[in-house]
Amino acid sequence: MSPNQPPPISTALLVALLSSSATAAEQAVEEEIIVTATFHGTSLMDEPGSVTVLGGDSAADRAARHVEELLGLAPNVNWSTGASRSRFVQVRGIGDLEQYSEPKYYPAVGVTVDDLEVGSAANAATLFDAAQVEVLRGPQGTRFGASAHAGLVNIRTHEPTETFEGRLSAGVGNRGAYNLGGILSGPLGETLQGRIAIQRNVGDGHFENAALDRDDLANFDELTVRAKLRWRPDERSRYGLNLLAFNSDNGYDVWSLDNDRTTQSDEPGVDRQEVLGLTLTGDWELNDRYDLQALASRSDADLLYSYDVDWISPAFCVTFTCSYGHDTATESFDRTQDQTSVELRLLGGGRSLNAGQWRQVAGLYFKATNEALRYAYPSAWYGDYAVATDYETSRAAAYGELEHALNDRLSFSLGARLEAFEDDYGDSNGVAHDNSETLWNAELRAKYRLGNGGLLYASVAASEKPGGVNVSASSQFALMSAAFQNFMASKIRFGSERLINKELGYKTAAFDGRLALRVAAFHTDRSNAQLESWMWDDAAGLWIGYLDSTSDGENYGVELESLLDLTPRLQIFANLAILRTEVDDLMTFDLDAFDFLSRSGRDQTKSPKHQYSAGLNATLSANLSASISVEGRGGSFYGYYHDGRLGGYDLVNANVRWMTERFSLNLWARNLADEKYATHGLYFGADPRDDFGFWSNRTYEQRGAPRSFGIDAEFRL
Repeated sequence: MSPNQPPPISTALLVALLSSSATAAEQAVEEEIIVTATFHGTSLMDEPGSVTVLGGDSAADRAARHVEELLGLAPNVNWSTGASRSRFVQVRGIGDLEQYSEPKYYPAVGVTVDDLEVGSAANAATLFDAAQVEVLRGPQGTRFGASAHAGLVNIRTHEPTETFEGRLSAGVGNRGAYNLGGILSGPLGETLQGRIAIQRNVGDGHFENAALDRDDLANFDELTVRAKLRWRPDERSRYGLNLLAFNSDNGYDVWSLDNDRTTQSDEPGVDRQEVLGLTLTGDWELNDRYDLQALASRSDADLLYSYDVDWISPAFCVTFTCSYGHDTATESFDRTQDQTSVELRLLGGGRSLNAGQWRQVAGLYFKATNEALRYAYPSAWYGDYAVATDYETSRAAAYGELEHALNDRLSFSLGARLEAFEDDYGDSNGVAHDNSETLWNAELRAKYRLGNGGLLYASVAASEKPGGVNVSASSQFALMSAAFQNFMASKIRFGSERLINKELGYKTAAFDGRLALRVAAFHTDRSNAQLESWMWDDAAGLWIGYLDSTSDGENYGVELESLLDLTPRLQIFANLAILRTEVDDLMTFDLDAFDFLSRSGRDQTKSPKHQYSAGLNATLSANLSASISVEGRGGSFYGYYHDGRLGGYDLVNANVRWMTERFSLNLWARNLADEKYATHGLYFGADPRDDFGFWSNRTYEQRGAPRSFGIDAEFRL
């Protein structure tokens, strides 16, 4: 069977009967699930959009420490590693792939943690004490603007409790993994509640370094601290404070010339992040009809990312004959980033919408971001190159939404958002740019409640993502060869991208509430699609990464999610996504042809044609439960400057949980069959060995985690 073909129906049915979803463990079909990333907080089955909600027990069952280990359960959601964690998410084939010099203020798919936009600091998207993870597919422009151009991953952690709650947790796993955590929550006075959650997660990683005889140079060492305060001085006002402190000292040594888990680098890289974020909220009930909400946030991040450029050590070229020897560079990207945002919102109407009623939303938003990058490439071959860049952006927006129920069955909503975007760039090479533009976002949605309790919906949404400066190309423009200067002259700035997304959906709860079914079909036109590409200027010795907005694109497909209670003790689920994408006409520098060629009609990157997950959860006794699940996807391209592909894969996960009133043990395993698969790829000539076709272009893969297993324990005070 081709890796791009979906599994046969018989196989999919067998999988559905023999495997399990972590989501099924805690989400009974009849349970109401609230999507919080909306203006009013909407029931999942009543939200007119394609949304997946993964509960906190989903993460606990599969021992997911970071959101990257959970996203495989959401249809048409992909991710790129390119670092120690998967910082960048793709929804329906749209999203950023990696980060080097470029400031990723506004990834096409936003990631938020308790209302804090983490952006390229998404190593901080850890899941300890998470209540739920919401994945919203398609533009969320009226609510979030450029921060959720193609979709949103919204992480919500647990709220402070009105009674005392305490938990201690610990776990161990293979390859030196362990974690320790604690939670305290409860009243601090008659009107004040607080919660604090702290966890440290450590592991050696899953690569071995032969040059240095180490097995911990792709390690994880992550500390997450979350604190919340909730104050309600009276019945009509509420205030909140959220604090996030995250510190990771992760290694980055993952690239192997032999595409295995053994590296040869003598200067292994790092992926360090220190993030401090603070969010303040206020909610005032002005009267029985209107609420005023305010939100202010501030985050400061220090991010250091580096890697060994040639992937080898001097000893490697003693063992093997290396053409031209080896380089000695460690390429590093040391950046500081601070973000400040303020939002004020007026909500009119109740939480429910009955026949003949209206609801209104009006809001103002402002965000300012500053990033300073210190880039260094001290190369033995090309010289000691360094540059400092400073990039500032600001967004100011006004938005509104009007919703009306014509009768008990039919309602519609119309939303719009106008954003003013400005940026200002300068670097130590004397290059400077500034720009301003106006962005429009709009959405029209209608939903119809069927007589059997089902919901039909239709929507049309337009979203714009701002353009910006191609930092790598801009700072190195004077060093490029003439042909590459000519090619890049019009691409130093990339333009804004517009999406027009059309969607039809159906949701129902059938068989006395035992079956939940959600189906969505969508079609997206991408105008001036921001597509990541690379060039190799051999004469100048420069790798040039950039966003190209000169081509359009098309994305369309279907998403299905189902959850069925077979018996009170047995629950199954099956999800399926089909995706088709196309690039209109993109001019790139092809590494194999070593010339500028046009890509026309080809699939977009990180857009597998199929994706699925399925599973079964069983309650074996009053204290014992078990689950087994499978998830998979087809192969996909991962770049436009070549035709290399990453293969598809299928992963099996399982867990057994024993629980009493105060104590629980969870025995878990991910990738039970030890599937070899890739989460990211590079394509170029990296191997200097004469016997291996030295410097010939080939695909290099960053391998996903092999079989991982362990046991987690939790004690409730």
